[in-house]
Amino acid sequence: MKILVVDDDARLRELVSIALERAGFAVVTAGDGQRALTHAAREAPDLIVLDVGLPERDGFEVCRRIRATSDVPILFLTARDDEIDRVLGLELGADDYVTKPFSPRELVARVNAILKRATGGAARVLRHGALSLDVAAHSCDFDGRDVVLTATECSLLALLLRDPARVLSRAQAVDAIWGAGSDISGRTLDSHLRNLRRKLADAGCADGIETAHGVGMRMGPCRGR
Repeated sequence: MKILVVDDDARLRELVSIALERAGFAVVTAGDGQRALTHAAREAPDLIVLDVGLPERDGFEVCRRIRATSDVPILFLTARDDEIDRVLGLELGADDYVTKPFSPRELVARVNAILKRATGGAARVLRHGALSLDVAAHSCDFDGRDVVLTATECSLLALLLRDPARVLSRAQAVDAIWGAGSDISGRTLDSHLRNLRRKLADAGCADGIETAHGVGMRMGPCRGR
């Protein structure tokens, strides 16, 4: 699962990122509210750790903007132990909050608890047509036939399955999988995409991924038998 960590303190972002990565999460970071909104739209995180005291756009405004279009779980970080602030955050749609200073262990526990509630304790399974991907178990099948994927192929397929109708550009896919500003080329992505298409086709899913010429890629109908 992918976590977006938003805080203007670079040292705290690093501390939180290390703790979450050690717990098995993929982490994307942002240092201000505008980047938080950009990453939230582009990265499709499974949860957002959001500082209240951000410059320009504070955490409350960011939460309000995200909640207008998404129900992604949000965990607030706040340096103020003020009941009014906490209540306001929860009223805006936050799922929980942690008051600074906090221990990384506590934060990871809160994140796991929120995700467990959000998924009902079940594995995160994405389905489209006859295709099914269990992200947590790293297993994929099409119409009952197993499709063995590498970690990158699994990430690419999950990215597409989270919004099957959306056309995703090559640049968006590279940023989402390897991080914004990475030196991964589009050719590397194309290689993974070819392998993913071949594996889906070998399992009988020849219509798994469509190309929108000049724009990007999206999921096909994934029709079964």
